[in-house]
Formats: sequence, C-alpha cells, structure tokens
Amino acid sequence: MPPNAIYSDLSSHYDLMCADIDYSAQSRCAQRLQQLLGNGGNRHLDLACGTGPHIRYFLDAGYQSGGLDINQPMLDRAMIRCPEAHFSLQDMCGFTVSQPLDLITCFLYSIHYSASLERLHDCIVSAHSALVTGGLFCFNAVDKYQIDNRSWVSHSVKHAGSLFSFSSGWHYCGEGEQQSLRLHIEKTTADEQQIWRDEHPMVAVGFDQLVKLLKPYFDVQVLEHDYERLLPWDGMSGNALFACVKI
Repeated sequence: MPPNAIYSDLSSHYDLMCADIDYSAQSRCAQRLQQLLGNGGNRHLDLACGTGPHIRYFLDAGYQSGGLDINQPMLDRAMIRCPEAHFSLQDMCGFTVSQPLDLITCFLYSIHYSASLERLHDCIVSAHSALVTGGLFCFNAVDKYQIDNRSWVSHSVKHAGSLFSFSSGWHYCGEGEQQSLRLHIEKTTADEQQIWRDEHPMVAVGFDQLVKLLKPYFDVQVLEHDYERLLPWDGMSGNALFACVKI
C-alpha cells in the first residue's frame, strides 16, 4: 500500500481511529507552555494537522491557528471543521509560511513521520525559520531505545451501524534510524468485515540524539509525557514532550 494511502482510504473515519485521544488536554498543555516558556503570542501552526481537531481548540482559545499536512482528504475535512483557519498542502520537512509564527505544534508523535534523520533535521530547520525569536516549537516523541515491540494500543468504537477496531504499535529492530508504526484496523458491519493493515516508515531517534539535533536552533526543555502536569523528564520514560524556544 502506498505511503498515506490508508489515511486517504479512511479519512472519513480518521477521527474514530483517534477517538481516545484527549485533544483538549494536549492543546491546553501547549498553550500553557507558550505562556510559560514562549513569547505568549497567538500565531499558531499545527504540523501534520490531519482533520484539524487540535486547531479547533486553538481557534476557540483565541489563537490565529492554521495547519499543514501532506494528505489532501485530511485537509478537506479540516477545512470543514475549522473554516476560519488557513490550511496548506505541504511537507513538514520543508515548509514555508507567509508570516512569522509564535507557536508551532506537532502532536501524536507525527514528528517521526520525518522518516529519516536528514529529514528530521530539515523539519527542525523549517520550524526554526518559521518562528519569531522566542517562539515555541512543541511536540512529543518516542525514544527508540525504550520501544517494546510487543506493546500495542487498541480501542473499539461503534459508528453508523459498524464496529471499528483500531490497534497500533511501534516496532524497532534495535539499530539504525528506522522504526515503523504498525496499524491494524477492522470494520465489521453485520456479517461483512473489512481489514486494513499498514506499516509506516518512521524516523528512529534517541532522546539524547534528538536534543543534539535541536540544540543549535532552540533552547530545549524535555518534559514528562503528561499533558496535565508540567514535570521535567525523569531520564527513563520512553515518551516525552519537547518544548523548544527559538534562539
């Protein structure tokens, strides 16, 4: 299956796939970090925005918010959800903006869609170029050395007479700069069942390595992956929030 094909195929059900995500808490957390660490400005861009759920919360909080994604069907739905926002079909590893920004976010581990360390570096440079001095780049990431290939996250939801079951898990072979996100999706309607399986190539990076990539461009704070409490990363957790202020 071509890259992103599953997202085009299931764009109408993408929000069901992410039904267990607390978009509100994630958005509030980024807004708090912007007030505490950033410049307090409200010009915001969400990278890999999907159908725009985060952007809706930023708009409702008074931000001038927009998003970019490489998947047009996702953006079509985002424009319906957030008609007052600006969206663009761009690669987050080489994007440009018409006006400097105060805050850039990238949620749901989407930073890993960079797929290689070279492209991850390009994403960091693009974010740095798009921000004003003192602006904040906020995202979450997973440390490749802490990945448990046996661990999967699953949930099910009923919608329009069908039962959807979603499972996802990280897989890392133990060396190199490539890991994958494995997806398994089932849709059951009466006696009919549809199954999608996909595996997305993702960049694999350790947190020390990620901080080293960020340091030339940002003042970096690594925090626990907790959207309700802002705590310093304990040095052991495999998931973390990165709050990066442009220098």
